[in-house]
Amino acid sequence: MKPENLFKGLADPTRFRVAMLLLGAELCVCDLIAVLQLPQSTISRHMSRMKSADVVVDRRDGKWVHYRLAETPAVNELRAYLENNFAKLEPYRSDRATLRRLMRSGGCATDSSKSSTPEKSATSSVRSAHQSRRS
Repeated sequence: MKPENLFKGLADPTRFRVAMLLLGAELCVCDLIAVLQLPQSTISRHMSRMKSADVVVDRRDGKWVHYRLAETPAVNELRAYLENNFAKLEPYRSDRATLRRLMRSGGCATDSSKSSTPEKSATSSVRSAHQSRRS
């Protein structure tokens, strides 16, 4: 991995927010859509850039794609740096709080056996559709 590719993969504010969200868990694209309030096409474009920079890896589950930070020495060191220096800053702290609320309400990355009534939001239909496909 070239260092310049790693940093190019994080150089956009949206990609940086995604990386901060992925510190805690593997996430489905619909989770990222819900937290970041961006269209699927925008999220997918950013994830493609992060994947080509070896920042993230993906896992397919039917039609759904889940992403996590790559397990490389550079990304593992970056993980600690991000957590120690940015996790308590905005918008990253708010993004993580939104993600926790999403997970409690049955977001995509939670176990489908723990699903509950989704909160009413612009993204609840995305989560509902995903949940029904996982059943």
